[in-house]
Amino acid sequence: MFDPTEGIRAKNIRFVGYSDQGGMPGGTQVMAHNGHVYIGKNEGVSVLDVSDPRKPRAVNFLEGSPNSWHIHLQTHDNLLLVIDSVDFYMVKPIEKDYYGKSISGVHSSMYGVRGQDFAAGMRVYDIENPAEPRMIGYLPVDGCGLHRIWYDGGRYAYASALLDGYSDHILLIIDLSDPTNPVEAGRWWIPGMWRDGGEEPTWKNRVALHHAVVADGIAYGGWRDGGMTIVDVRDPANPQLVAHRNWCPPYGGGTHSCLPLLDRDLLIVADEAVLDNCEDGVKYSWVFDIREKSNPMSISTLPTPKEREYCKEPGHFGPHNLHENRVGSFISSDTIFATYQNAGLRVFDIRDPYRPEELGYFVPPLPERMTERRKNRPLATHTTDVFVESNGLAYLSDYNAGLYIVEYLGD
Repeated sequence: MFDPTEGIRAKNIRFVGYSDQGGMPGGTQVMAHNGHVYIGKNEGVSVLDVSDPRKPRAVNFLEGSPNSWHIHLQTHDNLLLVIDSVDFYMVKPIEKDYYGKSISGVHSSMYGVRGQDFAAGMRVYDIENPAEPRMIGYLPVDGCGLHRIWYDGGRYAYASALLDGYSDHILLIIDLSDPTNPVEAGRWWIPGMWRDGGEEPTWKNRVALHHAVVADGIAYGGWRDGGMTIVDVRDPANPQLVAHRNWCPPYGGGTHSCLPLLDRDLLIVADEAVLDNCEDGVKYSWVFDIREKSNPMSISTLPTPKEREYCKEPGHFGPHNLHENRVGSFISSDTIFATYQNAGLRVFDIRDPYRPEELGYFVPPLPERMTERRKNRPLATHTTDVFVESNGLAYLSDYNAGLYIVEYLGD
């Protein structure tokens, strides 16, 4: 029988609880809301009651669509937003085929009939009863679907979307003033991505929006091998580029998450490790000075974990996602929570932004079995996402291992 505590490695973080999600371990994005946790998976969404974090209980599962991803989601107030996207591993189940180059030329018709063979869009659920989400709205898109969403209240949600006619995922702004009828409000892309508009890419690697975090009307977006953008979205129908920085090459790309810390004029930017054993290079989480948003400057990186030779261990080593300081959650401009895949969860102190320090870590044991759809994967710890509640409890998802609940003990 799987023991979720056997083999844990930790510093300044203690184990609180674990769930195999009702016998369906695995998942990507995790959100906590009103005593419950929602975990986006390939197959749908796991719903867990975490009112007793020592004994989380699976209470529901929202079935997804065939040949589709539902790996990203957002909660705010009593709304749950869930992405629908074609499962790209359905056709090319090897990671290098997905991450290694631009997917320019992809059209949704390659995957069958949208709405029949796969789903593409965004689901809206009412979660007034948190254990029983009720679907109330849907945004269909003409393309392969959405990847990740940012929604922290207000009128608009912001998603990465692979729409027919574009070389890869772009920014889609969604009007949620009527949650039962979400509609597109605007879109923005890096010039060269609009294939049907006659634009041609000037790059060979993969330029695609992973997602953007929006604060005070400014979207901070990670574009995989296309670096980071700062875009003014206060007029959703007419977004305006403020700045674009790209450090790939010489660095390995994979820019994934941006976390604006506006009270300190800082921006944390995490580059995702996407290949095993550091084949795509050691990736970093960068600290930018954004006092002048039109001229962001990188001033340091968060420390790379060094207590083990993680590049030699199975799976991916390096950043994946950041806790995003959402309304109602743990909010700090000094303490950063970041997932590092086979190096688990990391906590960093950036009180001196020029000399960040590591405060603690939590590395779960190897999963019991593999549940993901990617082929030729080694059995590996793969901590993917973190959500930290205002009480300091952190929820960690893993592609294969289930949900871990931990508590940071302080520096």
